[in-house]
Amino acid sequence: MRRSMIRAGGASVLALALAAPLLIASPANAQSGPLPYDAERGVFTFATGLEQALPAVVQVTTLGQSEGPSSGDNEPRPVASGSGAIIDAAEGIIVTNNHVVEGGRKFTVDLTDGRIFDAVLVGTDKATDLAVLKIEAPGLSQIEVVSSDSLRTGDLAFAVGYPLGLDQTLTMGVISGLGRSGMGDRIEDYIQTDAAVNSGNSGGPLLDSRGRLIGINTSILSGGGGGNDGIAFAVPSRILMYVVGQLRATGEVKRGTTGAILGSLNAERSRDLGLGIVRGAVVEDVAPGSPAEAAGLRRGDVVTRIQNRPVSNAGTVQATIGIAEPGTQLDVVYLRDGREGRTTLLVAPRADRPVISGSEAIIARGAGVRDVADGLQVFAVEGGSPAAAAGLQAGDVIRSVDGSNVSSLSALGRALERSGERRLSVDRGGDTIRITLP
Repeated sequence: MRRSMIRAGGASVLALALAAPLLIASPANAQSGPLPYDAERGVFTFATGLEQALPAVVQVTTLGQSEGPSSGDNEPRPVASGSGAIIDAAEGIIVTNNHVVEGGRKFTVDLTDGRIFDAVLVGTDKATDLAVLKIEAPGLSQIEVVSSDSLRTGDLAFAVGYPLGLDQTLTMGVISGLGRSGMGDRIEDYIQTDAAVNSGNSGGPLLDSRGRLIGINTSILSGGGGGNDGIAFAVPSRILMYVVGQLRATGEVKRGTTGAILGSLNAERSRDLGLGIVRGAVVEDVAPGSPAEAAGLRRGDVVTRIQNRPVSNAGTVQATIGIAEPGTQLDVVYLRDGREGRTTLLVAPRADRPVISGSEAIIARGAGVRDVADGLQVFAVEGGSPAAAAGLQAGDVIRSVDGSNVSSLSALGRALERSGERRLSVDRGGDTIRITLP
């Protein structure tokens, strides 16, 4: 079955077997049972907590220049629609997805009470697919935000948004997994849920059973038809609140670096390294003079934990570094020759250098490249980087830059150090692909 990542655009069934009698005698003991119970109506319900959040879930419409022949009307027209969540009512701050507002000239926000307002774009972050809008409006509601670090697989989860042209819609599922990454070209540390998420849900909140925001719905994994297959992903509040804080303060997100060039551990790399695990981030190289070198990391080390969080692949490490202020010290656990080691890794301010060079690999505009038998192969692409924006993929083999063949890492580094766009020719699965690298 062909799988494809689709940006937010079935239904989950909760089967309950209750062996003991429920306590339903009065409102005082109604919450003592396995599920919240409304004794007056005689039904199980999560409405009490969720209803407080629903007025803060909005519909976001992006207007831009429509495609096709011009009619002489220069007014922007709707080009995209999604959802959003008000997280600061006093300031009118709304969080949504970057892909909902991308390319827009104007933005409108529809509230559940029927009011509509023009919105100002505060800032966007492609690396996490988040954006912040602001509206001036009285009487707004807001959603309480809680830390996603307390989530557990099996927790109930509720997705809210405006899918497929419908009015505000609530769906229920569970937290299917945590720390999901390796599914795209962004900074990824997703919450996975089976709550139904479809086109139009993008940017809407993922709530816990008390109606508190734990994530922002951003994409689904589909079997090819483009519909909901019960696998949806949300940006966790841990990442969300850092990004929103940066966007509100400066309009952009400034990230640090460690100088470690990382690749994801897989079965093939695990065999090469003589390991018995297939989860982790492989240190492919370390830039001279970098914090990673100072921390004692070496080529071939496998990072298994960072900040006491298990590492699934390189995306886990990049997500942690991506929301760490420069100057932050990160605790790292790694394997070297089968033995566990520990170190502290400093996040340094990112220098305005398009190329970071190691002895056996380089990071060129966000693409990790190493010299293999077939040529200069891309082994990793940083989320939100110029390489990711251009469509460069892991596995691509770079043959030329601006029409000149490149056969060594040093030659590639020199070609990509120069400012301005560069035209790459890459070999992808036997096909020649032309890529313009910003």
